[in-house]
Amino acid sequence: MAYEQVIAQKINVQPRQVAATIELLDAGNTLPFIARYRKEVTGNLDEEQIRLLVENLENLRALDERRTTVLESIESQGKLVPELHKQILAAETRTELEDLYQPFKPRRRTRASIAREKGLEGLAQLILAQTLTNQTLEQVARPYLSSEVPSQDDALAGARDIVAEVISDHPQVRQSLREKALKWGMLRTEKISAAEDPRRVYETYYQFEGRVEILRPHQVLAIQRGEAEKVLRAVLLVSDRDTWGAIDAVFRPVRRSIFADQLKLAAEDSLARLLLPAIERDVRRSLQEQAEQHAIRVFADNLKALLLQPPLVGHTVLGLDPGYRTGCKVAIVDPTGKVLDTGTIYPHEPQNQKARSLDDLEKWVNQHGISLVSIGNGTASRETEALVAELIERCPGVRYVIANESGASVYSASPLARAELPNLDVSLRGAVSIARRIQDPLAELVKIDPKSIGVGLYQHDVDQPLLEKALTGVVESAVNRVGVDVNTASPALLTYVAGIGPKLAEKIVQYRDENGPFRNRQALKKVPTLGPKAFEQAAGFLRIRDGEHPFDASAIHPESYPAAERLLEMAGLNLKGNLAGRSAALESLQKHYSITHLAEALNIGVLTLMDILEQLIRPGRDPRLDLPVPILRSDVLKMEDLAPGMELKGTVRNVVDFGIFVDIGVKQDGLVHRSQIPGGTKLSVGDVITVEILKVEIDRGRIALRYCS
Repeated sequence: MAYEQVIAQKINVQPRQVAATIELLDAGNTLPFIARYRKEVTGNLDEEQIRLLVENLENLRALDERRTTVLESIESQGKLVPELHKQILAAETRTELEDLYQPFKPRRRTRASIAREKGLEGLAQLILAQTLTNQTLEQVARPYLSSEVPSQDDALAGARDIVAEVISDHPQVRQSLREKALKWGMLRTEKISAAEDPRRVYETYYQFEGRVEILRPHQVLAIQRGEAEKVLRAVLLVSDRDTWGAIDAVFRPVRRSIFADQLKLAAEDSLARLLLPAIERDVRRSLQEQAEQHAIRVFADNLKALLLQPPLVGHTVLGLDPGYRTGCKVAIVDPTGKVLDTGTIYPHEPQNQKARSLDDLEKWVNQHGISLVSIGNGTASRETEALVAELIERCPGVRYVIANESGASVYSASPLARAELPNLDVSLRGAVSIARRIQDPLAELVKIDPKSIGVGLYQHDVDQPLLEKALTGVVESAVNRVGVDVNTASPALLTYVAGIGPKLAEKIVQYRDENGPFRNRQALKKVPTLGPKAFEQAAGFLRIRDGEHPFDASAIHPESYPAAERLLEMAGLNLKGNLAGRSAALESLQKHYSITHLAEALNIGVLTLMDILEQLIRPGRDPRLDLPVPILRSDVLKMEDLAPGMELKGTVRNVVDFGIFVDIGVKQDGLVHRSQIPGGTKLSVGDVITVEILKVEIDRGRIALRYCS
């Protein structure tokens, strides 16, 4: 079956859509460009559908590459019979293909191969065929005796080794037993008696048994980590009925045969020594892959929500990176992110310079017109929050917000931070990052390795290349969805723009530094190595504010400028006219002409026309501005202030399998268990929600919450 047919069935779209998209991808077009500017070609596939298409396409092509290798290997052995060739061509999964290849894989010397070298293949075939004969086992075995096989028992043992391997390698047996193990198998764990687990992290799994089919991803990953840390031991249990059922369906003993007991002995050996260990590896690998895919998806969803949090524009921000002994690092940045001032205060133990610290903060507020304080949520965060609350009593116009500081220290020591802030000490760069990530989370967080942002679950236990690929895709998607101001963007931000990448991003910034701001999108073509293809892919996502052409600040692609200009003419408008009357004029035009008629008149697709209309009405609209802004606070709550039944506003900090963690303004995030969230409710990192306090455990630092709205 052709790729487009297979993929179309899997992602529930039309084969023609898949075929057209594959053609675009193979022509070197990027995913964001295809999703945004080739909607007519793809039949309006969205970015997620195209991402799934790409994933399936890569898997199918990898499967075909492996298929070719398998066929060549078996053919070189002279064993590629027509029926096997047909089965290999029909294999739809990697597992099915590997099962067919199993008997032909080159392998090290095994007990079976040694037995074959001793000439016992013929005896093994008699056992497998359950041959009926009037001879005794001794008589049948006699022709196979030699100096290497001195006795009947040696001959039969060697033959059974061959039979055991044949049973283990049989595709139907492996497939049947694997399916039964995945559906009905039990995973049992126990604590290794000598292992140390002082914090009892894995206590749930000290004596645990769960059915493979219903194990949750976080359980699989926890067990896997417990094994890696040599705290837990896990074993797969499959019932005798399932194991023997899989074997008997292919290798059933014939009672009248003298070889019946030999086949049974060989099957027992195959199960214990070869088949069950292999199936256990397969099942554990399958569980791991599913759990990893889930964990990566959770991480990606959380990261996407974090990156797309709305920017708090127009604020001069004081960033505070809290600390005890080394003090709280301070950085003041203006509304564009430019560093105005830095310093260090020591309000906490051991210096206890609280009064002086408040005076310094008040001085900075008055000197720079600070309207917002961003406090990192690490060590000494809540003590610093109390200090800022006192500052607000002196300076009533100021508000504060708790910022997720994950990755700030990673950024501080990075080459990018050294290049951006060469005159600042590494400890102060973190405070700058904490301030800027409130002003524009996306622009700041792209400077940090996504794995260091801290919104995942078991992120270090999953396949790292797969995780990196998924997270890079999320960042790329977020950056291109929002768009990038090419005259202010850092190389880190430009790197994720469709068609650019790290080297070209550096070239763009270098050209900008040497020649001044870009005045129009066409000027991008002057950047060395930025060719026609890169321009086509990137131009629509790059914004030029107050440039020579009004469309350069919008998401309208340069290839659509003539159609957009003609559309304005038809509505009686001009390029630089007042936006206030544009919407009414375009609506009036649509009353006289249908969308289809307008598209035909402009020689463009209907979907492209609708995107142009949206951009003409709201040029360059930042999609993040439609989301709720972070909660700005002016007072401090303590855990002691909380009581069951209280309702509070909070911000979702992390979404995991078993619930969500919510910042409600106290030292410890509260947990809304999934049982306290109505079915079908979709919550994301950054969402502002109302929660009810269910239980407060001050000694354990735990807060149980219920989702209200």
